[in-house]
Amino acid sequence: MSTSLVALGSTPLAAIETPSVEFAALSPMLIVFGAGVIGVLVEAFAPRRLRYTLQLGLSLGGLVVALAALATVTVAQTEDGANGQFAMSGAVVLDRPTLYLQGLLLIIAIIAVGFMAERRLERVVAPVTMRTLAGGGAGEEHSGRTGLNGSRGVDADMFTPSGASVPNTDAEFEATRAGAVTTEVFPLALLAVGGMMLFPACGDLLTMFIALEVFSLPLYLLCGLARRRRLISQEASLKYFLLGAFSSAFFLFGAAFVYGATGSLNLSTIGASLTDVAGAGGDTTLALIGLAMLAVGLLFKVGAVPFHAWIPDVYQGAPTPVTAFMASATKVAAFGALLRVLYVGFGALRDQWEPALWAVAIASMVIASVMAVTQNDIKRMLAYSSIAHAGFILLGMIAFDDAGLGATLFYLAAYAFTTLGAFATVAVIREPDCDTTTSDTTTSDTTTSDTSTSARTAAIHGTAATVRNPHLSGREATDLTQWSGLGRRYPLVGAMFAVYLLSFAGIPLTSGFIAKFDVFAAVAGSGGGILVVIGVTSSAIAAYVYIRIIVAMFFDDVPTRDAPHVVKPSILTTTGIAICTLATVVLGIFPQPLLDLADAAATFLR
Repeated sequence: MSTSLVALGSTPLAAIETPSVEFAALSPMLIVFGAGVIGVLVEAFAPRRLRYTLQLGLSLGGLVVALAALATVTVAQTEDGANGQFAMSGAVVLDRPTLYLQGLLLIIAIIAVGFMAERRLERVVAPVTMRTLAGGGAGEEHSGRTGLNGSRGVDADMFTPSGASVPNTDAEFEATRAGAVTTEVFPLALLAVGGMMLFPACGDLLTMFIALEVFSLPLYLLCGLARRRRLISQEASLKYFLLGAFSSAFFLFGAAFVYGATGSLNLSTIGASLTDVAGAGGDTTLALIGLAMLAVGLLFKVGAVPFHAWIPDVYQGAPTPVTAFMASATKVAAFGALLRVLYVGFGALRDQWEPALWAVAIASMVIASVMAVTQNDIKRMLAYSSIAHAGFILLGMIAFDDAGLGATLFYLAAYAFTTLGAFATVAVIREPDCDTTTSDTTTSDTTTSDTSTSARTAAIHGTAATVRNPHLSGREATDLTQWSGLGRRYPLVGAMFAVYLLSFAGIPLTSGFIAKFDVFAAVAGSGGGILVVIGVTSSAIAAYVYIRIIVAMFFDDVPTRDAPHVVKPSILTTTGIAICTLATVVLGIFPQPLLDLADAAATFLR
């Protein structure tokens, strides 16, 4: 016994090789994550009056620097026809699709963060006015713009000043009175962007699961932070969290099954193992079960039927900047990950998973298009439109060749800009300020609307009524009936939104037409002609929804009372909407440069 121990002790152990970390190649993601971490520290230690400026500058600056770093990395990774490299011992893959999708995500994030920073669409009673009403000092200096009836107000963002408080309680009002600003949204958004950039770049399923959670958890929080309609916002957050937790569990179980079938979590190794097993006629049942569970988690994030139930409620209830961010960026990241899983890991089992993908694509296109017809809320219409477009994008994946991959990458870019611009435009259309909510002491003595005292009026004029709604601006006008005559009163806004709707419908001279034509051509070339017929039919059904909105904007009569109005946003939101509109039109008229770029990016590194 002692002799064997001596012999073992004298035997040299193999040196443990430290895995290399390619910091330069990973720098875009590291910059975004670093900016997010610094944002958390700013939130913890910076004075409250400086947080908004610091967080906005840090977020936009970090994203722009990350985009510049990505351009440098792209040049280095693709020169002389190269297709990138494996990093972090194969856990991260920096190939052409990854670099393309990361660049698209950063551009979307820059526009979305600018939209989150918007502070001209909401206006609340100036803190000094509310302090006076509550018995505070009256000599404090006013700030902000003049509101109705000469009242003083301050510009506010679209996020609640107190996310932890119960809606419509004194705690929430106290936070508004104190002028609190929820600047936590900026580091949360940066952490979500970092996770989204990592998600389509993952070379193994464990890293992919971590990336999934990194960008999902901040989104769960962001969905519950709306300044208006707090209850529906919190409901959206809870639904998204619960269903997202279930989908993540399915993904994790699927990874375990795939490991049991192949002995690896690395997608390249999984692909090689399944190719050998399928070629030898071996049993792939365990791998197919694992793929089915993985698909549940990924198709949930994509928003495809039958994993779509969360989308209408969450898109409607979340703050509109968060909805715009989720509808565009999340779909790009999730489709990128799904493409990598199917192309790299499970290409050998295409004959087994393709019929299921057919069913999901058909159900997404048809069911979502039909359900959209029944909606009267603009945000819910756009939510069902998002589900239908997930079905269209799946057609490019079903093609399963370079043409289909290139068409999918182009569609993601076209859809992202159009959706982001559409939701941003919805946010600027506001109801008139007609709050007539009164306290019990006021309503008991009031018999006519002319003498009623609203909570807002109480805050302005110092009435003894309890202040429950300190807003000086109207809510978003999302009901279709409120959009009657909007395009005639505001031609520019109506024309821009009509461009987005025509693009969703796939009308020529818009990016949506080129995107749909490209995926239809790709799937038809791979034997999916019936999918093209169903896709065209679904597009015709959905076109009714989009034309219905255009008719309401330009041909219906203007409401005689309580007609909504357009609030001029800040330069950040205005620039974002302009970029999205320009991209929607330019990609419809001159799509070839982006088509060529997407085709050049359509090669995975295996």
